[in-house]
Amino acid sequence: MKHTKWLSRTAMLLALTLVVQILGFPIYITGPLINMMLLLATMLIGLGSGVLIGGLTPWIALIRGILPPPLAPVIPFIIASNILFVLIYHLLDSTNKYLGIIIASLFKFLVLSIAVKFLIDVPAKIAQLMQTPQLITALTGGFLALFIFTYIMKTNLDQE
Repeated sequence: MKHTKWLSRTAMLLALTLVVQILGFPIYITGPLINMMLLLATMLIGLGSGVLIGGLTPWIALIRGILPPPLAPVIPFIIASNILFVLIYHLLDSTNKYLGIIIASLFKFLVLSIAVKFLIDVPAKIAQLMQTPQLITALTGGFLALFIFTYIMKTNLDQE
């Protein structure tokens, strides 16, 4: 029963995350919403759920044509930054949720920024999108997730 609950909730959040990607909003809308879903999955379901969604969504976005082909070399770094984002948040969650979001967002930004500056060759416009906007969208998405999570916990929406 526990595995069924985990799988169904993870699948639901993955589907919602893919809907956000498919809607095709600008990065300053899509980015925070994707990051919000990654942390909500981690907060509500567990680390494994956040890692799974963070690892699958970039590949699915490329396959579905949501991510343009010039972003293909960045995908492994997007996956790594997503996993690091949820992992660091998860590790710091019990200490300080706000600090967890800030540090996790900084690490996500650093992974992507270092990748496009030193490790892979991408067009300048893509390199720009993988730097400061990633920090802004991770922070925004993290705090949105915390707001929604707090609401869910206060209203007992997470009960069986």
